[in-house]
Amino acid sequence: MSEYFIPTKIYFGKNCLKNNLSSIFNVNNKPLIVTGKKSAIVSGVQSDILEIFDNNSIKYEIFNEITENPKLTTVHKGANYFLKNNCNTVIGIGGGSPIDSAKAISIIAGNKLKNRDIYTPQKIKKGFPVIAIPTTSGTGTEATQYSVITDTETNKKAGFGSPLMFPKYSFLDPKYTLSLSKIITRDTAVDALSHLLEGLYSEKRNKIMYPMIFNGIKLIFENLKNTMNNLEDIKLREKLMLASLWGGMVIAQTGTTMQHSIGYPLTSEYGISHGLANGVVMENVMELYFPTVKKDLVELFEFLNIRKNSFYDWLNSLDLKIDRKLDNDFIENSVKQVINSRNMVNNPIEVKENEIRNIYNNWVKI
Repeated sequence: MSEYFIPTKIYFGKNCLKNNLSSIFNVNNKPLIVTGKKSAIVSGVQSDILEIFDNNSIKYEIFNEITENPKLTTVHKGANYFLKNNCNTVIGIGGGSPIDSAKAISIIAGNKLKNRDIYTPQKIKKGFPVIAIPTTSGTGTEATQYSVITDTETNKKAGFGSPLMFPKYSFLDPKYTLSLSKIITRDTAVDALSHLLEGLYSEKRNKIMYPMIFNGIKLIFENLKNTMNNLEDIKLREKLMLASLWGGMVIAQTGTTMQHSIGYPLTSEYGISHGLANGVVMENVMELYFPTVKKDLVELFEFLNIRKNSFYDWLNSLDLKIDRKLDNDFIENSVKQVINSRNMVNNPIEVKENEIRNIYNNWVKI
């Protein structure tokens, strides 16, 4: 049996935010806008929102302390700010970090959670409405019930989720991605590609999502390099944003696999971007999984009208690599972290510690 569920109302396309945001707010709403220091401003989202709110006499607060790989202490601070100022809606603007933080703030504030309670699903009983406005094309978090926050006690990224964490509304306007650099454009798109591929790998995969998966991968495969060379082409940006959205809609059903788990230590320890951390091991994870999901991957490559090795050639042409050597202590600690991660239950095979160790020792391109 296959099933699909997403309660988020999604607006997609040119001026979707400017044309629709005011219709879902009134003077009884008081949103907390959750952002980093720059992306909401540089992308133009913040000025568009504040103009709408000012024109409609809607009061709001701004919490702009979200950093890359946001920490648990930061989202607790945001939740306290939310409650102190009597807010009743959370708006996350940016990439995965601000939107994931907005979800976490909603849940912490809604349940008066303390410390690490957020990682205990049974304690999540309610949440405040979340509105997601992505300024990157990668995480797909605008269409998922998941959030990834760095656990302050362990300094490790830890994901958690609840159906109550799905955004109520998501607004995706590709113009808000026009300010992204070439490298960020690449890394975020590779993150989306990973989500789509993991929709094929996951033990929870189902045929309802295959059209999204195949067409999303096709959009990235055919348009990413063109976008990197034409950063201000709005039509290309729209294609990557659609692929990213589909990636989010897919993993909302299937979850992610070791493909994600193995990259988290690289991000936590070395600050390597999440998309790049996924990308440097993508070929090797696919090789590990291939015998088990061969039928689906062969079908994918036939849809793309290429062979598997041609896909690897394209992936290598993106110049995905890290410029540091991984020491033995890091590798051994990471193997333990990966093998114990929640994502591992979704793998299409039982992955052994030595196979993870081999990825870190031999497959990560230095």
